[in-house]
Amino acid sequence: MAGKVKWVTDIEKSVLINNFEKRGWVQVTDSEDWNFYWMSVQTIRNVFSVEAGYRLSDDQIVNHFPNHYELTRKDLMVKNIKRYRKELEKEGSPLAEKDENGKYLYLDFVPVTYMLPADYNLFVEEFRKSPSSTWIMKPCGKAQGKGIFLINKLSQIKKWSRDSKTSSFVSQSTKEAYVISLYINNPLLIGGRKFDLRLYVLVSTYRPLRCYMYKLGFCRFCTVKYTPSTSELDNMFVHLTNVAIQKHGEDYNHIHGGKWTVNNLRLYLESTRGREVTGKLFDEIHWIIVQSLKAVAPVMNNDKHCFECYGYDIIIDDKLKPWLIEVNASPSLTSSTANDRILKYNLINDTLNIAVPNGEIPDCKWNKSPPKEVLGNYEILYDEELAQGDGADRELRSRPGQSLGPKGGRSRDSGRTALTTWK
Repeated sequence: MAGKVKWVTDIEKSVLINNFEKRGWVQVTDSEDWNFYWMSVQTIRNVFSVEAGYRLSDDQIVNHFPNHYELTRKDLMVKNIKRYRKELEKEGSPLAEKDENGKYLYLDFVPVTYMLPADYNLFVEEFRKSPSSTWIMKPCGKAQGKGIFLINKLSQIKKWSRDSKTSSFVSQSTKEAYVISLYINNPLLIGGRKFDLRLYVLVSTYRPLRCYMYKLGFCRFCTVKYTPSTSELDNMFVHLTNVAIQKHGEDYNHIHGGKWTVNNLRLYLESTRGREVTGKLFDEIHWIIVQSLKAVAPVMNNDKHCFECYGYDIIIDDKLKPWLIEVNASPSLTSSTANDRILKYNLINDTLNIAVPNGEIPDCKWNKSPPKEVLGNYEILYDEELAQGDGADRELRSRPGQSLGPKGGRSRDSGRTALTTWK
């Protein structure tokens, strides 16, 4: 048994187990000595808890950072991004530049969001500024579209509040926290349907930040054509792209699963909107992912035993502006189609090649900088050490108003410069 990686998982998915077995790794139980534990977010909480937690040794690694929820809980992600903006503003960073209406030029990539019940009064103030807008309510700690609904009247929130047996919104109650976000009601449609992007991002270390983008992301389509009509606010087959919801629709296609590769999306956009704007859109998507990781890096417990593969959900609006909707700590490893199974098997394979070099017993003291040959379908998205080495971060602070992007392209709004500093 010596020399073989000993693995444990509490997520019984074939795409994981097949990858472990293919490497000749040995399965053990969590009460035995193990080197690699692919665990659920519930288990990671116990491993790193103050009371029950235990010290990991140098030959043990796990697939979550201890407080990943700083990025993957909807309310905390928004809170950290808001804090990051303020810090950049204080530093006088060109990234925090605002337009004449006080809107961020570059950091406006999450929809306007409030926490409920805590921010109820702030939300009401904002709602009254544009009473015809639609908002989307989501429980902070749930996934797969559970508990989500749309509203366009304050009375609907009050009813929700009463139904949730809350005495008052103003008093912080023990009831479940929700976020309420301005609904993107002008999504880019293809074939009349709304879709979002699921992109996989691997972080091997937060300080210095090193992250990788998986090239084989996909679009998830709604089964029913989109309408902004208020009469369809309750129809989740129109509004929510989650497969967990769409697979119950009568128009759900079990062969392609309502999915399209990111590559197909790129080809479609290049042919309908042109190569330049498509390239710029993808640059912006990559840029907002890096900014979201930079926003949480200072508060993330950068434990050397950890890596994490996140599922990023992005919506593109009809002006080709990308919006970060949320980040998932445990992106689904369930396969809804044959192509899905292949994609997720390869995703895990490539993730393991980076996280566990050569499939050998891990040593968490290594520099976490794998050679290019082992990246598979991952590409380096941002490497803080390299960026500081070539002066990209310094240049960003010293050249406000000038284009810092790899292509130096102008962006679509009023000739403002595109700040793509992530490479």
